[in-house]
Amino acid sequence: MLLKEYRICMPISVEEYHIGQLYMIARHSQQESGNGEGVEVVVNEPCSDPTHGEGQYTEKRIHLHNRLPYWVQSMIPRVFYVIEKSWNYYPFTVTEYTCSFLPRFQIQIETTYQNNNGSCENALNLSPDLLAQREVIDVDIAFDLSSSGEPVPEAIDCTTFQSVKTGRGLLKEGWKDTCQPIMCSYKVVKVFFEVWGLQGRVETGVHRAIQDIILKGHRQAFVWIDEWHGMTMEDVREFERKTHEETNRTVNNVENSEGGATP
Repeated sequence: MLLKEYRICMPISVEEYHIGQLYMIARHSQQESGNGEGVEVVVNEPCSDPTHGEGQYTEKRIHLHNRLPYWVQSMIPRVFYVIEKSWNYYPFTVTEYTCSFLPRFQIQIETTYQNNNGSCENALNLSPDLLAQREVIDVDIAFDLSSSGEPVPEAIDCTTFQSVKTGRGLLKEGWKDTCQPIMCSYKVVKVFFEVWGLQGRVETGVHRAIQDIILKGHRQAFVWIDEWHGMTMEDVREFERKTHEETNRTVNNVENSEGGATP
């Protein structure tokens, strides 16, 4: 198991991000779905927890077959997908990923959101044993590059974007120490791949991919702020419902046209 804690700041408050998070996830899923690939929402319903209270449980199937190397595609079923289960007790969430084809593979993510600039040293109350294993990574939405080293796309460049509604943006060096409001997403990510000879390489590679996804998602949440800022919870849940219906149709229509069905 490889454990890392990612800290991602944004010039948004935790209260605002309750809406922004839901909007970003729904729109991101919509963007990533097409040609039978993408996100299929299986369950989206209320849930409760004795510690964290009322929340929302979501189960998704993330279809990835065509994004795998060709030699891998030849070895696995067409219906290959990753299962995402998420319990959202905002500002605390738990997300788990498993794979339909790799039973020894699992990702566990615990997240909490706080109104600070990443200064909390143990936001998720990790045990001493886990703290000893933890690597902390500060992710900067303004200046970090993805693992590929490619330039930041103009559409999600937080150094050139400025919100019309809030005036926030044009992030400069040192922005995390000067911007108000400021919040931080604390994400403790555990990756498990218990296959001798491959474990270290795969777990490291998965973390690299996760960091890229986290960086892109938080950039999108900020640069899309004028789209979601001012929405009510009812507004964003309706947007979420419509995008779920659209992405499900996109994924399932291609599967059905190919004569396959998701089990």
